[in-house]
Amino acid sequence: MKTIKLFYIPISALLFTGLFTSCNDDFVNTKPLNEAPKELVWADAGLAQAFVNDLYNGFGQGGFNEQMLASLSDESMFTHPGRGINTITESRSTPTDQGWIVDSYEYGNMYKYIRAANTAIENLKEPKFSNATQAKQMLGEAYFLRAYYYQQLLRFYGAIPLITKIYLLEDTDFTAARNTYEECVDFIVKDCDEAAALLQDAVKVEGRTSQAAAQALKARVLTYAASDLHDVPTAKGKSPTIAAYGNSEYLGYVSGSRVERWQKAKAAAKVVLDQTALAYKLDLLDSVTAAEGKANYIALAMGGKSKVSEIDAKRDLILGRFFNDLKDEGGAYVGRNNGPNGYHNWSGNTPTQLLVDDYEMLSGEKFDWNKPSHSSNIYANRDPRLSASILYDGANWKPRTDDVKERDPANQIQTGQYEVLNEKGGKVIQYGLDTRNSPVEDWNGSYMGYYMRKFVDGDPTIIDQNSRQRIPWPILRYTEVVLNYVEACIELGENDEARNWLNKIRFRAGMPAIPKTESGQDLKARYRNERRVELAYEEHRFFDTRRWMIAKETVGRPVTYISVFGSLNTGKKVSLYQYNTGNYTYSYKVNTIAPGIENRNWLDKMYFISIHRDEINRNNKLVQNPGY
Repeated sequence: MKTIKLFYIPISALLFTGLFTSCNDDFVNTKPLNEAPKELVWADAGLAQAFVNDLYNGFGQGGFNEQMLASLSDESMFTHPGRGINTITESRSTPTDQGWIVDSYEYGNMYKYIRAANTAIENLKEPKFSNATQAKQMLGEAYFLRAYYYQQLLRFYGAIPLITKIYLLEDTDFTAARNTYEECVDFIVKDCDEAAALLQDAVKVEGRTSQAAAQALKARVLTYAASDLHDVPTAKGKSPTIAAYGNSEYLGYVSGSRVERWQKAKAAAKVVLDQTALAYKLDLLDSVTAAEGKANYIALAMGGKSKVSEIDAKRDLILGRFFNDLKDEGGAYVGRNNGPNGYHNWSGNTPTQLLVDDYEMLSGEKFDWNKPSHSSNIYANRDPRLSASILYDGANWKPRTDDVKERDPANQIQTGQYEVLNEKGGKVIQYGLDTRNSPVEDWNGSYMGYYMRKFVDGDPTIIDQNSRQRIPWPILRYTEVVLNYVEACIELGENDEARNWLNKIRFRAGMPAIPKTESGQDLKARYRNERRVELAYEEHRFFDTRRWMIAKETVGRPVTYISVFGSLNTGKKVSLYQYNTGNYTYSYKVNTIAPGIENRNWLDKMYFISIHRDEINRNNKLVQNPGY
């Protein structure tokens, strides 16, 4: 009896879950409880749907792992040592010690789900059950998911072997060479087109793919394909490591028109943009107030309705990874993993000063430490997305837990040092409740002086962040597609169109229009910064700095953090600290993280993660990436 059973045998890139096994225990008349016969699965619509549903597990926790990809970029630094993150941020990654790779990018795990998708595609092309409409939708889902998982591999490792065959135990050769980068892009785009056609009439279900998701994924893949890193002549001119590599066809396009690639990327994004029902507040003619801009951004981060803003922004979320209380999933603990230690949270992926500095002033002016009007109160009059994304010293937050609330009745983030009066009336220095010298939990404090606010539920009734949250991870957003469209327009010299769409995003966030005089490299820099702050913590910065080939100047620079000191003003008598500019004069100093905590360094081999040595040993047709 042939059965379907999920397990993984790591033979090169080609043996994955779903291998068929035999069961011939005639002396025992029982059936395995965790398996179903192949013939039964694909003849029954319900069982076939269950198989397709399992394909979504390749999303993992979305991006809500305890360690986030943001901490492999210049967005944040992970607080807790020994997790393999430094191996990548310090460019010490090797084929035998790659460093931390989350399962949604891990080579073998992605191929496991690709093989399962291949199985579904093969069996759903000619379904053996009568519900043709359901079979069509499931087939569209399988094409999309195969495209998505190949895209995850492509943007992490460069070109990979494209496998459509379902390997069985009786096969004798499990090796395969890497396809070219161009072939990989064409294959993924074709799968996206197949999925979009099949899902045209599909009913939208939360957490399931759709026609728009397939079209948005296509736009992302084509945007990457047109970028500097994947235009081999451009990449060779910027990187001696890539120039010396003998198999550049695995990294990008070795010939052809880059202009045409940008035109394809623009056209693919425009297909999604024309679906205006997906847009959220992108029809504004002027910027909203700062308060509205913050509320809009929080609503977007919450994946729809937020108890803070009571605004429904769910339609921007084209595809999300949702969590539910019936399963105790790690992604539901994003608040606990990243919240302040003064709330008994773990302060995992803490924002860097590098990120904070890139939020503009509310006027649209670039923040400048050399301007006293900026540096005297560094969080005042800033882009509203700053306070919606990051918890900083003095920011209002939720009530403290019962054991801490008497220390902070004002419910404000405390990441600095402050003068207070002791019982004798003398000045003493008090460390904030959310520092690494906190009287609450000193071992969990942020090194950066900041905490992640984005994706963390601001509901004041959720005091203990050990409670599960229901915030979806944004796999694909309409706003990302808008930004992809803007990038293509800029590269094609269509500055007016690019500014028009950038302003739509800025107006929603409470920011002013970009001056019409801004074009060329200035507009490109403005766009890249806009993308940085709008998509912060959404796993884009890691890839953007690489595909733009600016990693050395961004993720390769030392991490900076903030020190805050509150000097008690003359005549003020404060014994219980709270943030108050009437009682205190605050000073801010930018510091570089101490050697030994994280020594960030950039080597060009890190444009692509290596293929693990074990995979190379199993499959002698694989060629390693440059620099390894």
